[in-house]
Amino acid sequence: MALAVTVSFSVGARLLHIPRKLAPLTTPFRPACSFSKMGSNNLQLGTSVPARKLVVRAARTESEGVSLGFRAPHFELPEPRTGKVWKLEDFEPYPALLVMFICNHCPFVKHLKKDIVKLANFYMKKGLAVVAISSNSVATHPQDGPQFMAEEAKQFNYPFPYLYDESQDVAREFRAVCTPEFFLFKKDGRRPYELVYHGQFDDSRPSNNVPVTGRDLSVAIDCVLSSQPAPSVQKPSVGCSIKWHPGTNL
Repeated sequence: MALAVTVSFSVGARLLHIPRKLAPLTTPFRPACSFSKMGSNNLQLGTSVPARKLVVRAARTESEGVSLGFRAPHFELPEPRTGKVWKLEDFEPYPALLVMFICNHCPFVKHLKKDIVKLANFYMKKGLAVVAISSNSVATHPQDGPQFMAEEAKQFNYPFPYLYDESQDVAREFRAVCTPEFFLFKKDGRRPYELVYHGQFDDSRPSNNVPVTGRDLSVAIDCVLSSQPAPSVQKPSVGCSIKWHPGTNL
């Protein structure tokens, strides 16, 4: 079955201001085993292997080029769903911060979207701060614009802010290249957030029939929240390239 995206709408000129109200999860997110040592977790997010193989026709891009220890760049971005402007400083009280570059249209993001929400709900209760950012150009992908971001956040009950990086400056500061792309930072006391994990969600892809578990990212989060070193082996995230504004020179 071919996976295709058809655009038949235009982007409105204003941001939606929709009050946030989280609905309870219908299926609780629980780890399959308790954390005891690094690498022992296996979170069962998906319930079964897909019955039919999906063929994804999208350019594959791997996350790369960011060294561990990289300090989280400052950002100040609007949340289309509520109209609130979020800054890096808003997350300072938390010991760990997960920054995700995602978007609406990418098949790789769609493949993980519900399980990203489950993982976020689970770990936010344990003290993890989570934020998602969309940096795609609406000139080429209007379905990723702020109006539709607000609708997406409401439809999937995102428990984290979903921010709009219109200038794409924040994506460049983070050196993000694909969606989804995961940056896990930790901080000790008053020290700045430092990158400890920059890798994949798990081995599942839209076309490989591997069930979604969230294992790679969840093990890294467990390590950080329990003051353990993050895994030294980190597989890059794979997804669609960020859609830069036409004429952008990187």
